[in-house]
Amino acid sequence: MDNHTRQIAVQLNLRPAQVAATVELFDGGNTLPFIARYRKEATGGLDEEQLRQLSALLAKLRKLDERRQTVVAAIEKQGQLTPELHQQLIEADTLAALEDLYRPYKLKRRTRASVAREKGLQELADLILAQAKTKQTLAEIAAPFLTDEVLTVKDALAGARDIVAETISDHAEVRSAVREKAFRWGTLCAEKIKKADDQRATYRLYYDFELRVNRLRPHQILALNRGEAEKVLRVRVEVPERDWQAAINSRFRPNRDSPLADQLLLAADDAAQRLLLPAIERDTRRALTERAETHAIAIFAANLRALLNQPPLTGHTVMGIDPGFRTGCKVAVVDHTGKVLDTATIYPHAPQKQWQAALNILASLVARHAVTLIAIGNGTASRESEQLAAELIHASGQAQDPPLRYLIVSEAGASVYSASKLARAELPNMDVSMRGAVSIARRVQDPLAELVKIDPQSIGVG
Repeated sequence: MDNHTRQIAVQLNLRPAQVAATVELFDGGNTLPFIARYRKEATGGLDEEQLRQLSALLAKLRKLDERRQTVVAAIEKQGQLTPELHQQLIEADTLAALEDLYRPYKLKRRTRASVAREKGLQELADLILAQAKTKQTLAEIAAPFLTDEVLTVKDALAGARDIVAETISDHAEVRSAVREKAFRWGTLCAEKIKKADDQRATYRLYYDFELRVNRLRPHQILALNRGEAEKVLRVRVEVPERDWQAAINSRFRPNRDSPLADQLLLAADDAAQRLLLPAIERDTRRALTERAETHAIAIFAANLRALLNQPPLTGHTVMGIDPGFRTGCKVAVVDHTGKVLDTATIYPHAPQKQWQAALNILASLVARHAVTLIAIGNGTASRESEQLAAELIHASGQAQDPPLRYLIVSEAGASVYSASKLARAELPNMDVSMRGAVSIARRVQDPLAELVKIDPQSIGVG
């Protein structure tokens, strides 16, 4: 049985036997569609969504295992892998926890602490960390560490504090505690960059924004990320001082009877401000973004599913209207199979205001092709075009059987489709602006067949 079978079973609320059988099928090279359709008896009836979740979680856990092996090998190569540390690495159940444990042993670029170690100040740093009681003064404690490279007591203490600061920042339990505090009590703050260009005030809600991290909504996180990427907003995560101090003091508590107590306090403050809090802020922002993106994908999928599953309105000859002001409204009539029967351009709205002429053209198209349904795009001039359609229907009375009706259709992606290679192949002799009206008409007849022609990012369900 796979090492992760029980963990997956608990997280996904499945039976271990189901998980074990499914993992075996995946490991055997079977695809998700194949398992979902033809191996229900082996998986205990898991549907495609459960299989997808299981596969994703399995991949995540195995990726963690691979990283764990790399970390263990790296620390072992350094000769610093103790039984206690090895057990902690084995028990680390998240990538963040694993990286926190590995951080003190990770080969780093040249840092202030590494420079101080090269100058022989590690032992002085150890004295600060030990907080030993002694009657010696700071000058007397630091004197043995003065060299040609470390000329003064001040330099010696500063270098030792750099080592202590890095030690505090790299401590796995301290990082974990501060990260937890950041998620629980931290505040995300945003402000507008003074010279930023936001002419449309897209991010005005976030010009002076402050909210607890655990109360942020996914859409707020994504909006803040966009504003920051566009250099409109400055975003930061603040962890209350009492919280990060408590996390550090739980492991590195100053001893007031030691002459080195103030040195530890200074090092702890430096560790927090220069190393620890910036790293925790990055971790927090990354986790928030991942959560927001996962939520956004789920919303997108649900909206897309609802959009694609709209029932078709079959048997109608449809008049599609792509509304517009200056360039006019594009009109296309398609029969019940989607074949284009006729097209026209009308100018009922400003600046031309040829209302009656537009009504006459539409009435002629309705009569000529026995149109039973008018589909109006929901873009610019949609409301005005709706009034036009209503007046047309009112003027036609009840003489037509079946009676003429209209509806509003989402035109998201219609312009993208109209300029695509597929649209050009389907409607090679039609002007690009008229293809949008055809797309609007066909969306009513068979939403799925028409919407699959549009790139997902342009379909308007984000």
